[in-house]
Amino acid sequence: MEMLTIGVFAKACRLSPKALRLYDELDLLRPARVDPVTGYRYYAVGQLEQARLVAWLRRLGMPLAEIRTVCALEPAEAAREIRAYWARVEAETAVRRDLTAFLVDHLTAESRKDTTMLELRYSAHSDTGRVRPANQDTAYAGARLLAVADGYGPAGAPASSAAVEALKSLESAELPAGSVLNLLEDAVQGASRAVEDVAGGSGEVGTTLTALLWTGSRLALVHIGDSRAYLLRDGGLFRITHDHTVVQSMIDEGRLTPEEAAAHPQRALLLKSLGGEAPAAPDLKLQEARPGDRYLLCSDGLSGVVPDERIERLLSAAPAPDDAVRTLVDEANGAGGPDNVSCVVADVVEAQA
Repeated sequence: MEMLTIGVFAKACRLSPKALRLYDELDLLRPARVDPVTGYRYYAVGQLEQARLVAWLRRLGMPLAEIRTVCALEPAEAAREIRAYWARVEAETAVRRDLTAFLVDHLTAESRKDTTMLELRYSAHSDTGRVRPANQDTAYAGARLLAVADGYGPAGAPASSAAVEALKSLESAELPAGSVLNLLEDAVQGASRAVEDVAGGSGEVGTTLTALLWTGSRLALVHIGDSRAYLLRDGGLFRITHDHTVVQSMIDEGRLTPEEAAAHPQRALLLKSLGGEAPAAPDLKLQEARPGDRYLLCSDGLSGVVPDERIERLLSAAPAPDDAVRTLVDEANGAGGPDNVSCVVADVVEAQA
């Protein structure tokens, strides 16, 4: 077997000798032979391919623990893991991009301050649907807080109610400029603890949570699970949340089309929720508000049976939030109502003097 010194091997695979020694210690890339007297490391030519893969993955920024997993897989499985990793990176980058845009906007706001005062007009409605025996959803709309939670398990209804109740303190809390996301994240941690109290340690009980907190000019979004938030602006409907589900991850990885996902047997299986077995970080972002914007929060009892195109038409046609929520709930029930359905609609309008 042809052997290469650590220096020659490092040049060939474009990893430094220091990195190779670290990967040896971590049992990620062991040398083929170690001299028992000098401790000098030697590598086989056949190890170059794995070493180059490690180097490429490090350039992608993949953590060493994940690289170890990828290197142990067959090529096709490894490719899927790399695709899934990059989908997560892109999603996290999108969140950071939104936060960057907010910070830039916030720091330059003084030079272009708009004196127009805005407020929300809102309505919430929740319905059991046509099939389920009880309603495990909770929908809430107030002057500052909009929220939808979809509970699951034997105590799903108390779980969703506890999550939303824990956020209601934000209705009267002081909202410090520039740190509203931190305030919202702290409140969600409180919501998570409230759900865990309801669950009593059972991994079978939990809830989704999608909420918007109004600051007077922006909406801070928190999202975990597969309830959704949409923005209707200038005649177009935009989904501003990303489902935390198995099928959505498969779509992100290119393993399913959205059409295939709609009929997938695991389409309701969550990757993230409040009260689940493992703590999960929610998505947090900020939305700049404009007069004329209309926001929709809904459980999957709506989005699972009513296509986005139909939601857009109904949301656009409804003259007021109360009309919109009832029309959307009726549409979901008209499509069979297989699940509880909850909607919150809020319009951004200029405040009346």
